[in-house]
Amino acid sequence: MTTPTLFEPERPAAVVAAGPRPAPFVIALPAGLFLLNSNQRLNRHDRDRHVKALRGAARDAVTECPSLMDALAAAAGPLFPRAHILGVLHPPSRRRADPANWYPSFKSATDGLVDAGLFEDDDHTRVLGPDMRLGRVVKGGQLVLVVRGLAPGEDPLGYRPAP
Repeated sequence: MTTPTLFEPERPAAVVAAGPRPAPFVIALPAGLFLLNSNQRLNRHDRDRHVKALRGAARDAVTECPSLMDALAAAAGPLFPRAHILGVLHPPSRRRADPANWYPSFKSATDGLVDAGLFEDDDHTRVLGPDMRLGRVVKGGQLVLVVRGLAPGEDPLGYRPAP
């Protein structure tokens, strides 16, 4: 029996729902990293050590991607003035999982993208998401971030707040 997923990882839901847009950047963190989740009760020193490792892994994943490094070199300042992040949790097993519980890991990885220069900051005016989804099983578990630039005022799913 396979674990149901909300989308095929090769065609992220946000990209499919939003229609044709510029190609997103897919940033895969190494499989097997210790992932933080909201249900853990770690002491602050252990938590900080894991946050630092996740943040560094995301930064390193950016520096190891030639297309991102070329885009960063061509950009004057941060690569994305605004962007949407789709976060995909590839769990280590077929057990039921709630991807939103891994928000601390997604937040640490998003901070790593800021450290790498993709965004000036990850506040609400520059970054939408991370929207967390469940992907296929990967040995050891893995986080994948799908980053797509947005035009000013654009929402990836067409949401318009009430005036």
